[in-house]
Amino acid sequence: MLRLIAIFAAMLGLTLAQTQVRISGWGGTDIAIVNGLLKEVVQPKLAREGIRVIYQPIEGDYTQWLFNALSAGTAPDLFYVDIFWAESLFATGRVEPLDAYFSKQEVGDFLPNLVEAFRYRGKLYGIPKDFNTLALIFNKDLFDEAKVPYPNQQDTWETFEAKIRRVQSQLKDVAGICLVADFARFGAFAFATGWKPFNEKGHTVLDQNFRRAFEWYTGLIPRGAAKFAQDMGEGWTGGCFGSEKAATALEGAWIAGFLRDKAPNLRYGTTFVPLDPVTGKRGNFIFTVSWSLNSASSNKIASVKVLKTLTSPEAQQWVLERGLAIPSRRALANNPYFQRPTKESELNRVVFLGSTAQGGNVYPFSFRGFGGDWMRPINEAIQAVISGQKSVEQAIRDAQTALDRLTGRR
Repeated sequence: MLRLIAIFAAMLGLTLAQTQVRISGWGGTDIAIVNGLLKEVVQPKLAREGIRVIYQPIEGDYTQWLFNALSAGTAPDLFYVDIFWAESLFATGRVEPLDAYFSKQEVGDFLPNLVEAFRYRGKLYGIPKDFNTLALIFNKDLFDEAKVPYPNQQDTWETFEAKIRRVQSQLKDVAGICLVADFARFGAFAFATGWKPFNEKGHTVLDQNFRRAFEWYTGLIPRGAAKFAQDMGEGWTGGCFGSEKAATALEGAWIAGFLRDKAPNLRYGTTFVPLDPVTGKRGNFIFTVSWSLNSASSNKIASVKVLKTLTSPEAQQWVLERGLAIPSRRALANNPYFQRPTKESELNRVVFLGSTAQGGNVYPFSFRGFGGDWMRPINEAIQAVISGQKSVEQAIRDAQTALDRLTGRR
């Protein structure tokens, strides 16, 4: 009907009024992705309904820009929300709950862990557009040269460490793995023990399970299985891996694009994060971003249509086939893309499965309203032990004191 009306209007020389929906996200590589998605999938579908999408990417500090724009009443209709700071934003009341716009069946089409990541006080405030988890990436040539079997999904912390220690001993200038003083990597091992970031009272307790993971992680360097990334002139494990300074890396699917540019001929494989030898579990993070709706939007119905199209099966298939992101829809778990015999497809498949039961104890990369302030004491504790400034006992005790002040335990 709308098409007929449009044709009739054109014959009369009339122009149908369009509803404009403004959307924003961060800049960088996302600009080309979103522009392509809008041009090839979203806009053709919505044009029939008289909806035009205006895309406004933001370079610089996107988080600060969004909070300021929402406060000033100038924010777009739809925008990215990173799970890391989502709760702080949802608490402002400036984001529209989506429960009235999405049926239970529609919400159920997305991976449960991702959906739960954007619930706040029982309400849904975002639809995950894509996600990442951690995976273990290994350099096949370095393992072959050292005559060491590749890491695999049956590896425990102990068997994995034995492998990378052998690589490091055989190849003197290569680290088994390079470590960073960052909970965003270490936390996966802490989760594997059964430890949780917050107890039922909302406090953080660095218990014996946490200590066991902490001692293992920080002990990799003195035991000859790892080197500190900073000592190798790198700021992240992917940097060590891409320059072949380390045989393994703990990263997400984002490393694929980096390696494509940095080391296109590097032969690598991917497997799951090693298992805790005590619990038999692994741990992982969900790193995810939603499309969320401005509660002050004057075009909520049209905006929701845009949101649904941006996260539709067609849109996610388009993104997946270009190796750009991991889809958030459950139905895409068995997508043929994941079965392709390529190193990037294998990486993406393992990352996708990392959000499911195969990922073990999986938690969103979100720390209530505390954000980076919550991670800082743990990061500083890792740094202090690796650099030899503190013992494990002193570092954990100091971190606990700082977290007690932060979470109000004392």
